[in-house]
Amino acid sequence: MTGTPAHSTIRWDLDAIFPGASASPTFHEFLAALQRDVAELGRRVDGMEVPSGPEAFGPWRELVAALQDIVERVEEADAFVACLTAQDVADEQARILEGRVHQVAATLQAAEARLDPKLLAIPDPTWRALLADPPLDAVAFPLGERRELARAKLPPDQEALACDLAVDGYHAWGRLYDLVEGRMRIPVEQDGQTEYLSVPQAANRLESPSRPVREAVFARWEQAWAAEAPLLAAILNHLAGFRLSLYRRRGWHDVLYEPLRRNRLSRATLDAMWEAVETAAARLEPYLRRKSRLLGVDAPAWHDVSAPLAVHERRWGFDEAAAFVTEQFESFSPDMARLARRAFEGRWIEAEDRPGKRAGGFCTSFPIARQSRIFMTFAGMPANVETLAHELGHAFHHSVVEDLPPLVQHYPMSLAETASTFAELVVSEGAIRQAESPHERIALLDRRLSAATDYLMNIRARFLFETAFYREREQGQVSVARLNALMEQAQKEAYRHALSSYHPHFWASKLHFYLTGHPFYNFPYTFGFLFSHGVYARARSDAASLAFSAWMRRPGTT
Repeated sequence: MTGTPAHSTIRWDLDAIFPGASASPTFHEFLAALQRDVAELGRRVDGMEVPSGPEAFGPWRELVAALQDIVERVEEADAFVACLTAQDVADEQARILEGRVHQVAATLQAAEARLDPKLLAIPDPTWRALLADPPLDAVAFPLGERRELARAKLPPDQEALACDLAVDGYHAWGRLYDLVEGRMRIPVEQDGQTEYLSVPQAANRLESPSRPVREAVFARWEQAWAAEAPLLAAILNHLAGFRLSLYRRRGWHDVLYEPLRRNRLSRATLDAMWEAVETAAARLEPYLRRKSRLLGVDAPAWHDVSAPLAVHERRWGFDEAAAFVTEQFESFSPDMARLARRAFEGRWIEAEDRPGKRAGGFCTSFPIARQSRIFMTFAGMPANVETLAHELGHAFHHSVVEDLPPLVQHYPMSLAETASTFAELVVSEGAIRQAESPHERIALLDRRLSAATDYLMNIRARFLFETAFYREREQGQVSVARLNALMEQAQKEAYRHALSSYHPHFWASKLHFYLTGHPFYNFPYTFGFLFSHGVYARARSDAASLAFSAWMRRPGTT
């Protein structure tokens, strides 16, 4: 295969960023210097005066330059500790470092909060002139966005206090979820022996082509999450309680105000998207019914929806998956393929199937090193290949914006998930085109429709659950039994009552509900899925038009 990565490694290289992992002297020095510089930035903010005209713009240029330098360094540190805590949930030193980084980030946010009233105090004509002044013109959009949001926030001293309290409150609850999930072990029977699997390892078994295996693993999966449900319900209630209290103080009466602002979407756009999804979801019902017949059941259970059809489904080696993904990227964009080869050859990817890792997958960027790191657990399943393509899509997105000013590199999650689902689509389309038999083609089409079911039904269920949960949380704590009921009700509605069983403890097992950096991290996936398909169709249409035009220009063509 053209462009096949040679000898890709299944564990990432963090030493290229900061050698020594959580004991890295280089990182400890980096973090100490960052703490000092963030404190100095705060003092500079406090001393800033509202500019009276262009002759006073110099200090503001210098401040914004210093701010961008600090933002880049905080993101570098945050990405590093995120990788450390993901690769080994028992690394206590990494958790301590994570706490220090969060404290630095809170100090930066407090300084930014004190800057906000000064931005608001600048008269509009002076503000427009300031944003038109190089080099500030390059960051006019994020500065304007910050000034607009400042009007909707608390006074700076209260915002700073909220940021400070969140480190050992709001964010600490999120880190506690990681600890609980990281220490969980799920007993699974294998060849007469009991194996104790980590959460990501058990999650891979839920993709088994054997229905009895899926049934057995899912039963143990539900039991494991049910055992932890009281603690996880407390965590979820406290996370939501913090948000609701802060929103109430700010006068934000819609729980979606912040996630919509972060995603640069209007409520009308979001409502229109869900209305379209609800209307079109009926088109997935024939697929689910047909899959039921192929699986030999009356209706699919929860663990059947993403299951492969073939009993002896292809198992992928990591190098094989790397080569395949790179080849499909190459067929669409040499730039995407170049980035993939760089990721594999540079050991950007942590994919080893071992205990002690956190669940899920992610891609994080190191803006100073100009590299990314991808985290997942690869067990040779087709879904793992899709995850690999998905996260490489994020890495490609990072590479596209890395030359922009730091403040301009902050894109919303709705756009981030467009890039990742687009990369998934490129690989899926390539696999279907290369199918060597009808059976392989059917299996690949099933994967494609299964992905559509995830993005249009599963994600909608998450949104319905979270909306209902926050509505009830406003009245007080929500019990485990009620969380289960809300979750199952949301799943039944989203899946149009087409399944024979559901996953009531999904609220406990899904990390996304506990991410403190991204409230309502559900609808961006559906937005990205739909938008990426539109972009892909347009790209293919344009490519076909260009090819046809070139053919028409050939000599002798009429």
